[in-house]
Amino acid sequence: ADQATAMWGLGKGVGDTLDYQDASGNTFQVKIVGLLAGSVLQGKMIISEQAFLAKYPDAAGYRFFLIDAPREQAAEIAAHLTRQLEQRGLALEPAKQRLELFMSVQNTYIGIFTVLGGLGVLLGTAGIGVLIARHVLERRGELGLMQALGFQPGSLRMMILGEHSVLLVLGVLLGVATAALAVIPQLIGSSGSLPVVFLGNLIIGVLVFGLLVCVIAVSVAVRGKLTESLRRE
Repeated sequence: ADQATAMWGLGKGVGDTLDYQDASGNTFQVKIVGLLAGSVLQGKMIISEQAFLAKYPDAAGYRFFLIDAPREQAAEIAAHLTRQLEQRGLALEPAKQRLELFMSVQNTYIGIFTVLGGLGVLLGTAGIGVLIARHVLERRGELGLMQALGFQPGSLRMMILGEHSVLLVLGVLLGVATAALAVIPQLIGSSGSLPVVFLGNLIIGVLVFGLLVCVIAVSVAVRGKLTESLRRE
């Protein structure tokens, strides 16, 4: 069976069974013994013709032919076969075109989830800035005391930025580690590959954007005279 259809459409894997009804209305089971990744068989299953006819003896139009033709002669061969066998219901379609059509639907869903995930990352990173600003505002008395004791404003900013930068980096690393633990078994089972360059750029982008938000939040929260907060306390 096609891997995408079995996994996402049916929620099945290798070794699982599917229930069907034969021509007489009796229920029988079909066992999945293999999955084809990136195939042109989306929505289809390959079974023995003998076993198929045993359950559906009057079925017709179930055959598919895979024609291996030179690329430069593919159009000519397709036109010739269509003219000769059109009356028998033969319809030809380039495998590349069919696969691109199926992949375009899958890529559309992937693009939608990528955009939603990106918005979630942006909102989460912006939330970090809000939390940092609130935390610094709550510590203005402590920071004002440190400034009164001789700490320079620049040193205070670097200290606060260092504290929250460590938390940001640790959070990203923990997120990457947990995501890897969730994805690795699936990659091993499907013999897939990861877009390492894209993921690396994404992680770097999250870190850079997070650090930028930290800098802005600290600068906004620490500006002004911190010693003024001591008078209110």
